[in-house]
Amino acid sequence: MSSDIPNSGHKPDGGSKQPKASPASRPKFWNDPQKRSLLFQTLLIASLGFFFYSVIDNTLTNLEQRGITTGFDFLTQEAGFGISMTLIDYTEASSYGATFVVGLLNTVLVAVLGIIAATILGFIIGVARLSDNWLISKIAAAYIETFRNLPLLLQIFFWYFAVLQTLPHPRQSLEFLGSFFNNRGLITPAPVPEDGFGLVWGALVVACVASWLMSRWAHKRQDLTGQQFPIFWASVGLIIGLPLLMFLLAGAPMSIDHPELKGFNFRGGLTIIPELIALWLALSIYTAAFIAETVRAGILAVSHGQTEAASALGLSKGKTLRFIVIPQAMRVIIPPLTSQYLNLTKNSSLATAVGYPDLVSVFAGTTLNQTGQAIEVIAMTMTVYLTLSLLTSLFMNWYNARMQLTER
Repeated sequence: MSSDIPNSGHKPDGGSKQPKASPASRPKFWNDPQKRSLLFQTLLIASLGFFFYSVIDNTLTNLEQRGITTGFDFLTQEAGFGISMTLIDYTEASSYGATFVVGLLNTVLVAVLGIIAATILGFIIGVARLSDNWLISKIAAAYIETFRNLPLLLQIFFWYFAVLQTLPHPRQSLEFLGSFFNNRGLITPAPVPEDGFGLVWGALVVACVASWLMSRWAHKRQDLTGQQFPIFWASVGLIIGLPLLMFLLAGAPMSIDHPELKGFNFRGGLTIIPELIALWLALSIYTAAFIAETVRAGILAVSHGQTEAASALGLSKGKTLRFIVIPQAMRVIIPPLTSQYLNLTKNSSLATAVGYPDLVSVFAGTTLNQTGQAIEVIAMTMTVYLTLSLLTSLFMNWYNARMQLTER
């Protein structure tokens, strides 16, 4: 039986091939988006390469004309200037490399102290901002609106010139528990470790490790049985008690260096210079205002049903905030909190305005002026701040990952 459908001579669609575009139908070079984008990218890379080549060549030419040699050999040369505050042994005969280490340590010191103080104060103000007490809430709001809208440099000047420099002179120092407070700083008795004090440091390390292990055990125990363990007070007792016990067993290997007024200033003891105090106060108070708003936003992001459920279970407001609200709010708080930590670290470079010997002041300032090695000094300074920022971000990202909800 013959088919009524005529044979058209075409293959089915599945076996058909698209006809190749003829040379006349292909788009011209300027109308081909792939070729055009490739050309533009090539021109951009060539322009950037020429720009950097011109900058480097011009820099090397100027350095050669002025007789300035490049390299890091200057770090071994004698610095020849003193520094008002050092965390390591340093004299005027020390090298420029030592000034770099001194400035780095001073920068890290004020940044760490500022982060700790700003975090504590910011959390307190942020929680107080949401208090049911009208007065506390308004005081917290006034704090936030005042300090976050004043320039940080102005706040540094306020604490240094308007507060600390108006204190009495050393002969009329304010005395409290053997410490003296005057316009040259806070002078306190200094502990001097003696032979055998290394055992105390060892006991402190053991106590910290034991507290971490105990914390892990307490969380597993709570997951299995629902019973809580006073991990905070147990850790505090362990961290304080074990080193104290080792200190007593080792025969109290420590002496106290008491400050004494000799002439127009104090000798001995531990001196905290006013530049550090002013910078620390300004950085902490300024950054705490931003952290407080971050904490408030994080708490408000937690569903109100969570607090209602906690109240239905009979939990107090303090326990509800500690065990229900804050753990959930931290997932919202941590990312912007990281930015505030980075800002505080970078803002510490304003220390040069009041003469605090941080990295910018003693290395990118005095060292640069004396050596003329601008490229090397600025590059090392930028690398330090970049490294500190990356390390802070790395730690906070790790902590943020641990705080995220995970399926079990």
